[in-house]
Amino acid sequence: KNITLFIRELNPPCTCVWYSASPPSLSSPAPPRRSAGGLAGLSAALLRTDGFVGGRWLPAAAVFPVHDPASGAELGLVADCGVPETRAAVRAAYEAFCSWKGVSAKERSSLLRKWYDLMIQNKDDLAKIITAESGKPLKEAQGEVVYSALFLEWFSEEARRIYGDVIYTPARDRRALVLKQPLGVAAVITPWNFPSAMITRKVGAALAAGCTVVVKPAEHTPFSALALAELANQAGIPPGVYNVVPCSRKKAKEVGETLCTDPLVSKISFTGSTATGKILLHHAAGSVKRVSMELGGHAPFIVFDSANVDQAVAGAMASKFRNSGQTCVCSNRFLVQRGIHDSFVKKFAEAIKTKLRVGNGFEERTTQGPLIDEKAVEKVEKHVSDAISKGATVVTGGKRHQLGRNFFEPTLLSNVTRDMLCSHEETFGPLAPVIKFDTEEEAVAIANAADVGLAGYFYSQDPAQIWRVAERLEVGMVGVNEGLISSVECPFGGVKQSGLGREGSKYGIDEYLELKYVCFGGL
Repeated sequence: KNITLFIRELNPPCTCVWYSASPPSLSSPAPPRRSAGGLAGLSAALLRTDGFVGGRWLPAAAVFPVHDPASGAELGLVADCGVPETRAAVRAAYEAFCSWKGVSAKERSSLLRKWYDLMIQNKDDLAKIITAESGKPLKEAQGEVVYSALFLEWFSEEARRIYGDVIYTPARDRRALVLKQPLGVAAVITPWNFPSAMITRKVGAALAAGCTVVVKPAEHTPFSALALAELANQAGIPPGVYNVVPCSRKKAKEVGETLCTDPLVSKISFTGSTATGKILLHHAAGSVKRVSMELGGHAPFIVFDSANVDQAVAGAMASKFRNSGQTCVCSNRFLVQRGIHDSFVKKFAEAIKTKLRVGNGFEERTTQGPLIDEKAVEKVEKHVSDAISKGATVVTGGKRHQLGRNFFEPTLLSNVTRDMLCSHEETFGPLAPVIKFDTEEEAVAIANAADVGLAGYFYSQDPAQIWRVAERLEVGMVGVNEGLISSVECPFGGVKQSGLGREGSKYGIDEYLELKYVCFGGL
């Protein structure tokens, strides 16, 4: 079947070309290319390397390598999709939307539930894929798969709870109705640090609402997105409802721009850096698309004098060092009140030394895997060296790990001041800088000084203080005496330059719905 593609060059000179193309993969599926390294021995059906468009596996004219961040070994060659493949995916999603929006909520719910069941059945293989391509410890990867699947389960249930309203107007012969209808095609652009969960959190809501999607996964971690495509296909998700266009870093800009400017795309959902989010917002503004974004964070972790120190240390360990510090809600600044400062730093250092083990994610005892690439390691090094040059003290860690490559020692710094890079830039690595403060007002002022506000944490046993600080922190999510706050049932998102909209929870599905007012007269 021919697919009509609309290719638009947005930079001057502006040209528009219509042409028809019949990609060979749309008539017959291609076998997966060979994969190596940490992916060896897994189910061949899950190890896909081509794009997934219109229910078919779509090879591209070029491929790009995906590497294991722990060893540097090549895991496989993946289709390097560009503008033509992206346009084809959007067209397939648009054509599928015309029928998917009419599928009953009950049937959409059933299909999402089947997808969830398949994820749980294949959770071990899916976890190994995550560890191989992202480096995170296998235990954490297994946790991500379950967390990821739970979004499909949650939104399979929310699909049947999309309610409208009946409004009684002043006119006796009229009734006003409010309908909720799906937006259309949603472009989903996801990061590498949660290569499965960031997809299902968006796609589960979109499909439940009646939207179709085109997913562009991060170039570091395309295998998870493609494995999800295989399972979606097995679950009976109709062709064109879930599409995946992997691409290299070289083509990421053009693919992202295409998704944000294509007139058939109605919604953009992005998780990533604030800088990239601003670029995508600029592109999406041209056609006034609905946008939701979960962007960078700079989470404060405040420990007040009234806190239980042992609980605070346990929360700090969980919040800071999950995925080697590579999460958007990781604590980035530790603000500790003077009266409890020394005790906290001592116990925090002991916990880091005794409970964390750096190594390959497939090794059973590993708690800290590699950073994603050399650039990530260099940023941590830059923050550490800058802090030391300005008077900070290395309590533990502070340098690249002896394993080499992308491994860095879990690091704790004391005597940190607000003029250091780590105090006003997100590190995205295993660095815990501690800033001493005196008063509650001072701590809140430091915490709110950032231009982002995703998550914040604080430990206190003072009920009045808990209410005051929780309400005053300028963030979208607050952990009170708790270092892990993510849950499918709760709204995830930030304020200021940390993004727009919310994901997960009962609110997440609204990001993919349009309100329509209907005035029913002559009654």
